[in-house]
Amino acid sequence: MKINDLKPAKNSKTKAIRVGRGDGSGLGKTSGKGHKGQKSRSGGTKGPYFEGGQMPLQRRLPKRGFKNLPFKKVYEIVNLSTIVKNELTEVTPEILLEKKIIKKLGAGLKILGNGELSKSINIKAHAFSKSAIEKITAAGGNYEIIGVVKIQK
Repeated sequence: MKINDLKPAKNSKTKAIRVGRGDGSGLGKTSGKGHKGQKSRSGGTKGPYFEGGQMPLQRRLPKRGFKNLPFKKVYEIVNLSTIVKNELTEVTPEILLEKKIIKKLGAGLKILGNGELSKSINIKAHAFSKSAIEKITAAGGNYEIIGVVKIQK
């Protein structure tokens, strides 16, 4: 087989329909759009929220509540059970990223207390749950809160 022998499979390529090319083509004159009117013109449709000139529903209803999205703090979450399973003696965001336990450093790191610690571990993270702090100190380990969590935008 040579490159000049290659052809697409039969019936896999269809010709583009050419509209407005004479009455004999079947789609001449008005190009299948009927006569006059809004829908026959280019860009001639209203948006999905248009209700025929009536005040649209999303403008009739009052705005309520508060959205804090621009200032939301996003954490990568790691449980104590994950730390024990990976047999880590020291935990920092960089070490967890290297071990592929977390996916990115941009978010903060929060340690949760799911699991049991049997040996002392030094953990540095942006946030800890109360149960995680209790279990770390009960096992004789240290915890340190590092830096401020960057706000996700």
